[in-house]
Amino acid sequence: MTSTCCIPRQNEVYLVRSGKTIFCGDSLNPLFRLFRTLRHLQPRQVAYRGYYLLRKRLKKSVLPEADACRKVKTLILVEPASRYRSLLDGSFTFLKLTHDFTNDVDWEFSDFGKLWLYNLNYFDFLNQQGTERGEGLSLIREYLSDLPNRKTGLEPYPTSLRLINWVKFLAVHQVEDEQIDQAVYCQALHLMNNLEYHLLGNHLLENGFALLFAAAIFPEGPFSRKAEEIVTAELKEQILSDGAHFELSPMYHQIILDRLLDSINILQSNSLLPDLLPLLRDKASMMLGWLQQVAISSSEIPLLNDSAFGIAPTTSQLIAYAERLGVPISVRPLGASGYRKIAKPGYEMLVDVGNIGPDYIPGHAHSDTFNFVLYVDGKPLIVDTGTSTYETCARRLVERGTAAHNTVQVDGLEQSEVWESFRVARRAYVRELQEDNDTICAWHDGYSRIGARHTRKWVFGEDTVQVLDSIASNKRHDSTARIHFHPDVDITLEGNCVVAGPLCIHFTHADSIVLGDYNYAPEFNTLVPAKMLEISFSESLITYIVIGQS
Repeated sequence: MTSTCCIPRQNEVYLVRSGKTIFCGDSLNPLFRLFRTLRHLQPRQVAYRGYYLLRKRLKKSVLPEADACRKVKTLILVEPASRYRSLLDGSFTFLKLTHDFTNDVDWEFSDFGKLWLYNLNYFDFLNQQGTERGEGLSLIREYLSDLPNRKTGLEPYPTSLRLINWVKFLAVHQVEDEQIDQAVYCQALHLMNNLEYHLLGNHLLENGFALLFAAAIFPEGPFSRKAEEIVTAELKEQILSDGAHFELSPMYHQIILDRLLDSINILQSNSLLPDLLPLLRDKASMMLGWLQQVAISSSEIPLLNDSAFGIAPTTSQLIAYAERLGVPISVRPLGASGYRKIAKPGYEMLVDVGNIGPDYIPGHAHSDTFNFVLYVDGKPLIVDTGTSTYETCARRLVERGTAAHNTVQVDGLEQSEVWESFRVARRAYVRELQEDNDTICAWHDGYSRIGARHTRKWVFGEDTVQVLDSIASNKRHDSTARIHFHPDVDITLEGNCVVAGPLCIHFTHADSIVLGDYNYAPEFNTLVPAKMLEISFSESLITYIVIGQS
């Protein structure tokens, strides 16, 4: 179990985990930490942050009026990927939390945190199975009753997702309503004035997708050029050469792929922007190939970085959607993303030998360099801790921290200096990666500030995996390797040998091996008690995993 405590005299934050005190905030001066964070931002991020802040102080934001609302084009769509059911009998359920609004919906309901409120304003529920035409229209009209004052809803990100969901709903149900059309137009204009250039990444790409949908319903409006500009530039940057989304979260990869397929759907089905369509199809093909490679045989995504089940469409749903659109799967060797998958007849292992993500937007990254997960016969055995919250709290720090992953922590320090909910100051960079069919080896510089270098090598056999860790330094350091097991795995510890389901794990050069507890987070707001190993060593450690049949 985990708790937090503060040491005011040192201005540092520690966590108590399995009876041990772990250092989790190695910044003696918050200003230095802030500098180490901000220095990675792109110039346009800084410029737009300043511009939006100044504009907010000098001018009150007013929702534009649709005084020149263009003719609406009626759209057709191929069946999209199904949505998780979040609206049932008047109750809204997001992130495993349910609220029933007795009368009108409170679109600023904040009791469950900002992310829940965002989900309420996304309007994903319009396109879930079972939402009737009349129910959806009623909710849209209720929202429009005070649209200019929807403070949270008019932020650029929820505006983007709501525009997409509204346009899809209008197309599926063939709705022609002048008031709603004007509201879509107004919100798209508002988005044009508030594009998230200060954040970039998936936020700006979602802005572009939303403008693409606005351009589809208003082909003579001002949205086409900006949509094509953003989507083209961001897809070329954000989709890496092996097909991964560059923020390196399998969950966000699924989300962006779903949105990309929606965009192909609306352009392809309605003969719009033909010059853009080939790029969309090419990037979707690459993303499908990457997802198919990193997904485990059961089609589950590994919960790496900010990832959770129950948020994005599943891998099988996305592949089926792509088939309906005639989008092929293009498999490219895993490379730029830093993930490597080793598949043997009885097991699958995914290892992370990449950097934490784009330097200028690492908000969904964890301090998890050289992390790995292991599945045997399609069942999870060694897993990542997962993500249960985005709120700024101790739990968020735990889930992003080095100790929550299957890697090595030196002197209780973080490999990469994660802080608050979405900040990273110092970053670990992977160096000298070497690999062949059965071996992967690299070192990272996350501990260079204390004069230490962590090297990890994996050697893969038909039914064995060796993990060799070494800490190179001029002085002795206290190092801890951790292995987190799925809650369904029974663990037995006998001396230097651990039996975990079909696994038998031996350790060489370990100073101590402790079987402890942790909370597995497969979904938001869900914590499941599970077991973990903490293996203490100084200079080197050999972990020998023998894989039997379950």
